[in-house]
Amino acid sequence: MIAALTFQQSQKLFGMTRIQFVFPAIVMGMVLTVAASAADVQSSAPTTHSSNSRSLVDAVEAGRTDALDSLNEVSVKQRQPDGMTALHWAVRHGKSDWVTAIIDAGADVDAVTDYSISPLAIACENGDATIAQILLSAGASPDLTTAGKVTCLMLAARGGDVDVIDTLLHQGADVNAKQRSGQTALMWAAAAGNADAIDRLIAGGANIDESLRSGFTPMMFACRNGHIEAAMRLLDHGVDISAAMEPKNTSGRNPRKGMTALMLAVESGHFDLALRLVQRGADPNDQSSEFAPLHALAWVRRPQVGDTPEGDPPPQIHGNVSSLEFAAKLIDAGADVNLKLRRGKAPGKARFNTRGATPFLMASQTCDLPYMQLLLDHGADPMITNHDDCTALMVAAGVGVHHVGEHPGTIDEVRQAVQWLVELGLDINHVDKNGETAMHGAAYRCYPEIVRLVAKLGADPEIWNHKNRHGWSPLTIAKGYRPGSFKPDPPTIEAVMEVGKITDEDAPTERGWQG
Repeated sequence: MIAALTFQQSQKLFGMTRIQFVFPAIVMGMVLTVAASAADVQSSAPTTHSSNSRSLVDAVEAGRTDALDSLNEVSVKQRQPDGMTALHWAVRHGKSDWVTAIIDAGADVDAVTDYSISPLAIACENGDATIAQILLSAGASPDLTTAGKVTCLMLAARGGDVDVIDTLLHQGADVNAKQRSGQTALMWAAAAGNADAIDRLIAGGANIDESLRSGFTPMMFACRNGHIEAAMRLLDHGVDISAAMEPKNTSGRNPRKGMTALMLAVESGHFDLALRLVQRGADPNDQSSEFAPLHALAWVRRPQVGDTPEGDPPPQIHGNVSSLEFAAKLIDAGADVNLKLRRGKAPGKARFNTRGATPFLMASQTCDLPYMQLLLDHGADPMITNHDDCTALMVAAGVGVHHVGEHPGTIDEVRQAVQWLVELGLDINHVDKNGETAMHGAAYRCYPEIVRLVAKLGADPEIWNHKNRHGWSPLTIAKGYRPGSFKPDPPTIEAVMEVGKITDEDAPTERGWQG
């Protein structure tokens, strides 16, 4: 995710628009660019100067040809309100001869602005190796940091200019220095996809396995952002392709424990990269994060909606490989189309138990008929159930839907999936270990049309008109007695009573659930 923050609003000073410095930071696993809007400096633009002694710094900022006419030991130390000096502006404009002249006049090469920005930081941000060398030769510290303890080497790594990186390393810059959130220059290079910078930093002693509290390493930054060449270079330098993330906190939107480079690439929509990782030895059936790539495609293609982590929008697909093409290629590369998940989240009331689920079962949960068809064409067994004996037909109908309206599957998509699964031979009257049926699922979704469809396809009220292990019948569910949604749904209530010929909530058969 890329964001922009303005430290100080653009303001009119001395008759011109001030230009504010731009520098990056990577915070909590997200590449964050701290930037301010700026206007182009017009060297010919008229400038109004006050009678104070800031004429040098203002002239250099404006790029005036007579800027150095007032150069002296006093003027080079002048500061603008935000701390910018003539040396900062000369570096900003890339004028190496001005930089040399200003330094020779006695400028402080390590002067920093109110935002802790040094001239060297600007040179590194601009990728200007010539000026960086001039500043370093004049005594500039390579380890001065900006806000957040961002080093010049991090700025250079993000920009990708290897000459600047070489210059800093030659002058003793700490290659493994960490900014406030713990990130290193190598992480910045990987996040930006600068493969040559990665080579230089590792040659200079950068730790390829440095990890943040979030579990992110340089390799994970490269994979999350889809940088194929950067990821390949890191592998060439010895990164373990099977290494899994170990986040200190797995709540909220932090990565799951056990996430690998392959899974991160898949869940980020970088299928070209994911296939390259498989070619380099990544296991397409690895379940260290509780899921395998074919399972993850179900929610990558059709995520939930809402403000929970599961409700994040789908990733933008990058590269030349679509999600379905990726699935087919992954199966060809050895992915098990009937792979059962060994673990699963504790299902709780009304939640789908992913333990034992296959990719086909996960695709059925999102009513993703194109993906379901592809899996079937590649040998998927539609009859496999999860650990609770829940079928693909039941999850398509709605078993596992916890928050009404937030789960994937429009009415048309659910209708098509349910009809197709019945045509494949799945039992419309199957009862799982929790006492759930397809009719319970239709009630969970609050789709009266699906309630009537399930009945039309042969659902027997003598079978479905009972309470599940949680004490809910389809009618009870429709009346709002279920977690995630406590609001009654009158159309669904009417449909359940109609197809079951029920006149009272207590009408479910005497037997109840016998699990």
